[in-house]
Amino acid sequence: MFLTSLNFAKKAKSKHVLMVMESLVSGHKMNRIRERLADKLEFMAFDPYVQKTVLYREKKKLCNIYRLKDTTKPYPVVRKHYWES
Repeated sequence: MFLTSLNFAKKAKSKHVLMVMESLVSGHKMNRIRERLADKLEFMAFDPYVQKTVLYREKKKLCNIYRLKDTTKPYPVVRKHYWES
């Protein structure tokens, strides 16, 4: 078999990643989603361990997210069976 016959298709890169955010004060962790090509995330949020608003920074990447749910679409209509009236 020739090497030219193999399919060298690249895997599609994800647009978003799931990051672990860690509090600089207490070490409390939370998860946030950000775009893969965006800058590192830093934000102020409430820390339940110290009961104050503190700075959170990225600790590590958990996984890639290939498809986010579209929140602009309304929820689907739930149809009942004719015997469940």
